Amino acid sequence: MKERGVSVDHSTINRWVIKYAKELEATFSKKFRKYGSYVNWKMDETYLKHKGKDVYLYRAIDKYGDTLEFMVSDKRDEEAARKFFKKIIGKHGLPEKVNVDKSGANEAALLTINIFLFMLGIWYTHGIEIRQNDTPY
Repeated sequence: MKERGVSVDHSTINRWVIKYAKELEATFSKKFRKYGSYVNWKMDETYLKHKGKDVYLYRAIDKYGDTLEFMVSDKRDEEAARKFFKKIIGKHGLPEKVNVDKSGANEAALLTINIFLFMLGIWYTHGIEIRQNDTPY
């Protein structure tokens, strides 16, 4: 904007980010989907401080260490983990295996997804294998 001689305040840019971030994410996520190319995921969550408040960062990486998806949540429970898996499966398809840490919420979310797949009759062709690890990634 400065190159074009337009003076823009930082608060204006912040409002633009808030207004257009969802639209940009939707546009770019359609363009750069990675359907079916990654069958093994590593998923974990960690907590961090955001504006003085504890939040949880969920993330999934592929076998090459590239980030597939991430999500920030106020809670660390089955519902938040299920929301994360719904988001990532919607963009990248169903994995064969998911390596998770010893968090019970992640395992419960994956078990719920597997039960749903079983009820749809997809379980025999594609169930998600859950692998738990103690070691950090």
